[in-house]
Amino acid sequence: MKKKTLLLAGLVVVTGALSTASAQNQRLIPVRLQLKWFPQAQFAGFFVAKAKNYFRDEGLDVTLVPIGDQSPIQTVATGTADFGTTWITDLLTARQQGLPVVHIAQIFQRSGYTLVALRNSNISNVAGFKGKRIGVWPSGNEYPVLALLKRNKLTSSLESNVARPDVQAVTYPFDPSLVFPEKVDLVSAMTYNELNQIQGLGYDMSKLRVFRLADLGINLLEDNMFTTQAVLNNTNFKGSGLSGREVAARLVRASIKGWDYAVKNQKEAVQIVLPQCGNTCRGSGTRADPLQHQTWQMAEVAKLYNAGPTLKGNAGLLDPATFKANVTLLKSLGILKADPPANVVDYKVWEAATGKKAP
Repeated sequence: MKKKTLLLAGLVVVTGALSTASAQNQRLIPVRLQLKWFPQAQFAGFFVAKAKNYFRDEGLDVTLVPIGDQSPIQTVATGTADFGTTWITDLLTARQQGLPVVHIAQIFQRSGYTLVALRNSNISNVAGFKGKRIGVWPSGNEYPVLALLKRNKLTSSLESNVARPDVQAVTYPFDPSLVFPEKVDLVSAMTYNELNQIQGLGYDMSKLRVFRLADLGINLLEDNMFTTQAVLNNTNFKGSGLSGREVAARLVRASIKGWDYAVKNQKEAVQIVLPQCGNTCRGSGTRADPLQHQTWQMAEVAKLYNAGPTLKGNAGLLDPATFKANVTLLKSLGILKADPPANVVDYKVWEAATGKKAP
């Protein structure tokens, strides 16, 4: 009789534990976070947050959705995804077009955009771009190049109203081997991705001249987190009982925690990323090795994360002065026609996520 009682008690405990776990899983709020590209170390902090259960600890069941060469603005604006990552120029131009997107956190604090030429091309400065062909990416990713050219009084075929442009833009689908160096004189390359791919094609750094746009006055910030005003205004996000604003703060808090861990533990972060991605992990040419390419990428994105406010203990904060400089630059170039509305950036989400006050 005693054994039977103990067995029943044990079953009650196990059943109770399973019920509790099941209830906890049921309470997790489903969230779709749209990435700006395919899975790779560019998004390491988010993959780490998921692997380490940082999202789950915040009560969120986060799905990281890859998008490839499309713009995440559309999927978030239409509600296919709840949150997304994109570049500041994409977000501001989308808002100008009437899409109610809102910036909630800034992951990368410095631009990683470069233009790369062969050193023997004798292109030594931006003035030397005149008469050249530049490889650019579509879907709003060409804006930094347009900004650099216009700032240096160079016209381009990116401007529909220019009859005889100084520079010919050649749109290519993100693989530099398709155009460089045969079809273009300079090619767009992120420090953490295409720059390493170009080296894999047989051009080591001694053979390349790299123009870093941030050093040339075009520090247009990349890789922020954003959502829509409708999500933030939602008082009962997906029936969870939490507001969209609270869900946003939880998402940002877990994401920053994931990024902090990834940057401090880069080898482990790369191992977390590798199972998530296919060919985009490989790199190009002689360096078509996933581990090598993702290790390079992780080290480079860490530099973009560890800059600006992050160095002052304010990871995820959009520095108001940098934001103002970005807007001023885009307005001066005619990319923005006017100042964006004040609510295009919602600092209250970051404040709720971190417990700090935005400047």
